[in-house]
Amino acid sequence: MVQLMENLLYATFILYLLSSVTFVMGISGNKEKKDEARVRRWGNIGVGIAITGAVFQVLFIITRMLIGGHFPTSNMFEFTAFLCFTIVIGFIVIFFIYRSVVLGAFVMPLAVILLAYASVFPRDVQPLIPALQSHWLYIHVTTAALGQGAFAVGFAAGLMYLIGRVGKEKKGKTGFWNAFWLETTLVVVLMFVGFSLINFTFGALGYEAKFSHQVDGQPNVQEYQLPPIAGPHEGKVIHMDPFLGLTQPLFEAPAWMKGQQAAGKLNSVIWSVMTGLILYGLIRLIARKSLTDILYPLVKNLNPELLDEVSYRAIAIGFPIFTLGALIFAMIWAHEAWGRFWGWDPKETWAFITWLFYSAYLHLRLSRGWHGLKSAWLAVGGFVIIMINLIVINLVISGLHSYA
Repeated sequence: MVQLMENLLYATFILYLLSSVTFVMGISGNKEKKDEARVRRWGNIGVGIAITGAVFQVLFIITRMLIGGHFPTSNMFEFTAFLCFTIVIGFIVIFFIYRSVVLGAFVMPLAVILLAYASVFPRDVQPLIPALQSHWLYIHVTTAALGQGAFAVGFAAGLMYLIGRVGKEKKGKTGFWNAFWLETTLVVVLMFVGFSLINFTFGALGYEAKFSHQVDGQPNVQEYQLPPIAGPHEGKVIHMDPFLGLTQPLFEAPAWMKGQQAAGKLNSVIWSVMTGLILYGLIRLIARKSLTDILYPLVKNLNPELLDEVSYRAIAIGFPIFTLGALIFAMIWAHEAWGRFWGWDPKETWAFITWLFYSAYLHLRLSRGWHGLKSAWLAVGGFVIIMINLIVINLVISGLHSYA
């Protein structure tokens, strides 16, 4: 059963990757908008592969549920993999509304990156801790993730709008800052790729380091799968494979970072930033172009008003679903589990910030007429907030949701 589950996950990853390649191939030869039949054909093949991949991921979810006895959204691997699934579902829905092939060339690679990112976390099936043993687990998490999946599609369409706009208008102070922040956003996406690659590399090499340290006065052993740039606070080395002459961590994690795996999670974030920047440097060195310039030919012929509408439609679909899952259902479950509806836990607070941001997006768009460039930046910024929640809040800041 476990081997079947792993095979289903690998098949899902390969199918999503093939779908990404198919969408890119479909638009890469469309230089003058005269090959629409060819583009549609590639788009139909791409979405067919994406649907097949989603079916395989459903089978993976069912298999994991049979093995673990609960809906698989209880840790970083399970939630991130499920978020990838909701992004694909959101894309498929939007695709059949707008038939946008180029959208698949941006959304499906994002799904591949997230699934690869999920796979670097421990994939063992573990029993639920008492706080998660509730039917609200799958109600709260699945609806929140479905909303975020729709937001991700809005992010992709907004990003495409910005690439097209910035690719045309780079002059002047406003053009410079738009180009700068867009490039920064693309580098952050590249950090996910770099982190996944570096984890697979060190995993294949069998790298290992172990430290002993105190957590709330109790002895704890922390294991690293990446060379420890940041070690546990007041930790002692039990075992550490040498790497480039490194036999001790370069520095200790801050004392305020609580939790058994806090230092290891900080170490992962540091490696994400480093590898993303290294990849970016290599791309700039080889291509001699910015990421924006590399991607611009894919979107230069698109109708910006259509991209703006796609982004808005995806966010408008996701907002009520996210409101139900991340706020209303979450508060009901919090009352059942902890006896209060709200406690300003870091993850609760960030979910509220996310909701406020998308509320402001809809208000500004509908009441103040923020369309086009402003709307696209808000769509991109909203998903950056979601990624901060997924990475920094989950991995670095300790709270009642640290088990996630």
